Amino acid sequence: MQKLILGELHHRIKNTLATVSAIAAQSFRAAINLEQGQKAMDGRLLALGRAHDLLIQVSWSNASLTHTLSGATDPFDSQGGRRFHFNGPDLRITSGAVIALAMTFNELCTNTTKFGALSSSSGHVEIAWTVDEIEQRLRLKWSESGGPMVAPPTRRSYGTRMIESLGQQLNGQVRLAYEPSGFVYQLDVPLKSVMASNA
Repeated sequence: MQKLILGELHHRIKNTLATVSAIAAQSFRAAINLEQGQKAMDGRLLALGRAHDLLIQVSWSNASLTHTLSGATDPFDSQGGRRFHFNGPDLRITSGAVIALAMTFNELCTNTTKFGALSSSSGHVEIAWTVDEIEQRLRLKWSESGGPMVAPPTRRSYGTRMIESLGQQLNGQVRLAYEPSGFVYQLDVPLKSVMASNA
């Protein structure tokens, strides 16, 4: 049993170090200067740490989707009064899905506070998800409103590539829409890729 636990711990540490290495490389590669790179890296590592904290609370088995989303968004909800609204059934999701979603939502939150709805005092974000029992898929949508007018970016940032890559890690499809009224992120993913087997 001890050998099994040590083997699992070794595997998790290697995965975490690989993630940290990728975050560091990309954060500094895309940065205009050292300070900006450090800030981007710090935010991403804090998001990874919060996801790990949540998983430790449930012994790395599975965690609540709602708690994963609130853990990722709470640090960005500093204006008083909830500016993030959740709408969907609570699900138990795998540790891999917790990490991927926590990192995705950190990027979305960072972007919305800099450029999107939450850069304005009147802006808010709705996060809604549904389960399609027939097709066995989870469909999640992040919709911003009440912020400044949105225009598509002139280049694809590391954050955008990361969001798309994290969705692909879950065998999902990611759609990003830069609607004038607000940015929209959609994830359409097979249930078997995100839901814990005992959920």
